[in-house]
Amino acid sequence: EVQLVESGGGLVQPGGSLRLSCDLPGFTYKNYCLGWFRRLPTNEREGVAMIYAGSNGVTEYVGAVKGRFTIFQDSDTGTLFLQMNSLKPSDAGMYYCVANPGYCPGLGTTAADVFQYWGQGTQVTVSS
Repeated sequence: EVQLVESGGGLVQPGGSLRLSCDLPGFTYKNYCLGWFRRLPTNEREGVAMIYAGSNGVTEYVGAVKGRFTIFQDSDTGTLFLQMNSLKPSDAGMYYCVANPGYCPGLGTTAADVFQYWGQGTQVTVSS
C-alpha cells in the first residue's frame, strides 16, 4: 500500500523559508514520479515541482517557483523534501505530496488527475 505522509507546513512571514517533508513508509519509490501540488484559494490544484526517482533525479518546476523552491529526495530514507525560500503570500495553500508509477505526468492542470497517490496535505500560510 502506498502511503504519503507530509509534514513541515506552518505560518511564515513573506521572505521566509519552510521545508516540507514527505515520508514514504514501506514504499518502493524507484521508477515512480514524486512531486508536490498545492491547492490554491481558487480551489485549483497547481503542480509545484516533481522529480523522477528512476531517472537520476530529473526535476521540473512550475515557473512561479523556479529559483526559490527545490525538490530533492534523501537517498537513504527515501523521504521527499520541498525546500521553499523567499516565500510569497501567493505561495500559501495546502501542499500535497504526490506519486505516480512509471512516468511523470507533468505539472499542468490535467496532471493532477493523473497522479495516482496523494498525501493528506500540509498547510502553508505566508503572512506578516
